[in-house]
Amino acid sequence: MTITGDYPLLSATFRWLLKLLLFTAAAVFLYAAFYGLPKPPSFLLSSPSSPQAIEKEKLESVLGGAAMEDKTVILTMLNAAWASPNSTIDLFMESFRIGDGTRGLLEHLVIVAVDEKAYTRCKSMHPHCYELRTEGVDFSGETKYMTPMYLKMMWGRLDFLRLVLELGYNFIFTDADIMWFRNPLPRFYKNVDFQIACDRYIGNPVDLRNSPNAGFKHVKSNNRTIEFYKFWSQSRNTYPGKNEQDVLNYIKSGKRTRKIGLTIRFLNTEYFGGFCEPSRDLNKVCTMHANCCVGLDKKLYDLRNMIEDWKNYMSMPPNVTKSHPPSWRKRQKCR
Repeated sequence: MTITGDYPLLSATFRWLLKLLLFTAAAVFLYAAFYGLPKPPSFLLSSPSSPQAIEKEKLESVLGGAAMEDKTVILTMLNAAWASPNSTIDLFMESFRIGDGTRGLLEHLVIVAVDEKAYTRCKSMHPHCYELRTEGVDFSGETKYMTPMYLKMMWGRLDFLRLVLELGYNFIFTDADIMWFRNPLPRFYKNVDFQIACDRYIGNPVDLRNSPNAGFKHVKSNNRTIEFYKFWSQSRNTYPGKNEQDVLNYIKSGKRTRKIGLTIRFLNTEYFGGFCEPSRDLNKVCTMHANCCVGLDKKLYDLRNMIEDWKNYMSMPPNVTKSHPPSWRKRQKCR
């Protein structure tokens, strides 16, 4: 229909609505550009038959197949370097099998492979695998700490975890160089949005001066955590050249985080330890992380010793372990 001068009122109204629409679109564009708002997941904007929608269905299928009754999944990420035979992923999976009450948790573990070799290895050893490919980026090699490739992988991991939350799943994220020796679920805090392990724990789970480690965290899916993950991702632009763990340290006590209302707890290294600050009582340890150690070969050497220490502990009579629990041997490579 053509609007002519015969309809002056309609014509004026049309022009006013068009101007308002253009102004609003421009304002939204400028706001998004200025504040660096993340793009919504592509599969949420796609048609049901598009490749993006198919990927969403694949992801939901894998998550749904592994989820606990409360829609919690255990997630780890894997590249070819850590997926090679007798490497990190083998020790990681072995720790579940020899741990105290951990074998059954493998049913809820999803391995997210970031390259084809890692995905192939996962399919050969585990039922719940998801291939997360990034166009134009090869994550298959060993990523050196704080290199551009390392930063891309860490920030890409953060965006993926946000998508998991948006799909309605809670998650326990664990680096593959974390050994699971006991079921950690009883040690998590109830009704908390975001809880995270520490490189250094100062004795109070609510003290924001604790030094978090982003390699192990339990996050509930709700509006607060989704909003926080968006803010966390946006904050990359505020702190260029930093990894997501450093940025978390900057924003964890800020006004925006307080406004979101996120509840945070820091996990005690007595139960969730690592090379930075070990869990010294083997009667209490749940997980041990090869943190504060740079270099895959160094990690593997001391992780293998840790596995052997645990096997020796588990072979001891209960009366001995309760009264005189052994300790980890001194680290040889990760000093």
